[in-house]
Amino acid sequence: MDKSGVQESKSPSELIDGRIEELGGWRGEMLGRLRALIKQADPDVAEEWKWRGVPVWEDAGMICTGETYKAVVKLTFAKGAALPDPSGLFNSSLEGNTRRAIDFREGEEINEEALKALVRAAVALNKFKAKR
Repeated sequence: MDKSGVQESKSPSELIDGRIEELGGWRGEMLGRLRALIKQADPDVAEEWKWRGVPVWEDAGMICTGETYKAVVKLTFAKGAALPDPSGLFNSSLEGNTRRAIDFREGEEINEEALKALVRAAVALNKFKAKR
């Protein structure tokens, strides 16, 4: 929240818009592109803003978070260890039993179809677990 309290009145989507604009450069472009692909994969996705500035995408539970660092834009899938990854997108946070992440670096291409398949698989897993 800024001193005027403006951030409190903004929606999560507006806060994510602001983060993308604030980042600028390749990181802003990458986060914006990843966001668009998540929305293409799941038109019903809800955007949230958690942990003091982390974009979160949810549908029947958390799908993934979008963190930005100096050298990478990281998509962390909350239940990534349980998801099929036939294209081998997961390249980070491989040691745990639950989450998996994809680090995107400047100039790297996005395997768009594989990423959208991961998002759809995460949503399907969330919905399956919600029915239990």
